[in-house]
Amino acid sequence: MRRIAALCAMAAGLLAASASQAQTPDPTTIAVVGAKLYAMDGRGAVDNATIVVRDGKIAAVGPGLAAPAGARVIDAKGRIVTPGLMNAGTQLGLVEINSVPDTADQSVSSGPLGAAFDVEYALNPNSVLLPRARADGLTRVGSYPGGSASAPFAGAAAALRLSEGADILDRPRAAMMINIGGMAAVRTGGSRSAAWILLRNALTEARRFPRLSAHPGPRDQLLNHLDAEALQPVLAGRMPLGIVTARESDLRQAIRLAEDYHVKVVIFGGAEAWRVADLLASHRIPVVINPFDDLPWTFDEIGARLDNAAILQRAGVTVAFSVPGIEFNHNAGTGVREAAGLAVANGLPWIEALKALTVNPAAIWGVGDHYGALTAGKDADLVIWDGDPLEPSSAPTTVLVRGRPVSLITRQDELARRYAPARRADPWPAGYR
Repeated sequence: MRRIAALCAMAAGLLAASASQAQTPDPTTIAVVGAKLYAMDGRGAVDNATIVVRDGKIAAVGPGLAAPAGARVIDAKGRIVTPGLMNAGTQLGLVEINSVPDTADQSVSSGPLGAAFDVEYALNPNSVLLPRARADGLTRVGSYPGGSASAPFAGAAAALRLSEGADILDRPRAAMMINIGGMAAVRTGGSRSAAWILLRNALTEARRFPRLSAHPGPRDQLLNHLDAEALQPVLAGRMPLGIVTARESDLRQAIRLAEDYHVKVVIFGGAEAWRVADLLASHRIPVVINPFDDLPWTFDEIGARLDNAAILQRAGVTVAFSVPGIEFNHNAGTGVREAAGLAVANGLPWIEALKALTVNPAAIWGVGDHYGALTAGKDADLVIWDGDPLEPSSAPTTVLVRGRPVSLITRQDELARRYAPARRADPWPAGYR
């Protein structure tokens, strides 16, 4: 009898241990259930979807999937779930306040660097603007330089992931940026023609540079060796030329440049891109536009119109969004979402606007292999929304960056908690009266 009792006790112990093991939470696994999912993988909306996240990656996606045992379960309750959004053109991580020089690293105005200027070394993961962008649903951005000492080059841009912590650099040297137009011409002597000549000369000299390095001869180059080396990935097709320009004539020059030098070109700005939509489509040149652009702030933008995005999309151009001004950094999330909604109001299909905030900028910035859609194997960047993500009054309730929930508390929230009256009738602190 004693032996039978001992065996029963042992069996009970094993069952208890097994049950305990089965109930042990798995901190690396999250299951978002009950979602109205836009995975951006071509399927359209999926109701009652489950997204399983494991070790920072999407492990499984589908309607009605059971959450894995031990996973942390987040009930999305029929809410819209999208990939984390991407603003295709910002200076996040580089600028805190434009007018305060020690907080602005987006440009250089003197020194030897032109194409060789590279923003990756100045990125500030502790910028107070990054939590604001995350709280508005952004998990990736393109961040590009404003200008260099050797126009028309601005320098090398980077793709950022907006994770918490120091590791925000997703892809360094993701694009070589150029500024060309009426306002930029002063940096090249006063004519945009000079800017195009200098750009073409630089590409020609950079193409010759490897041979000159092996057999140095008399120096007749305008380009220094740092800039020439920086342009090699452009000539090899590994890095696109991001040309910030607006006027139709400059867009046509950009298309000719792509043909003549066999380089990848991306247009940033493109207020008059609709005039050459078919040409851009046939040359597979994406355009990052500002959907608010409908007023001729400069003569370069005299043809700006609100249905620019819709015309480009119908022609087959890959479109993404960026909004200059205060939205460039301080309101990079709400600004670009409102811009996308405005593009929808002017003819762009809703799902195409969401593409312009996810898969399209991912392709433009060269991070589409691991970000942009909620499919197995990609980074688990996702947002649960309390409404339409293209409506600026909507907001995220949960944001995951590479599988980790991030805080939605911003510096503005902290200041409000510290200084704002708790009740409407309470007095403001003395310094605020």
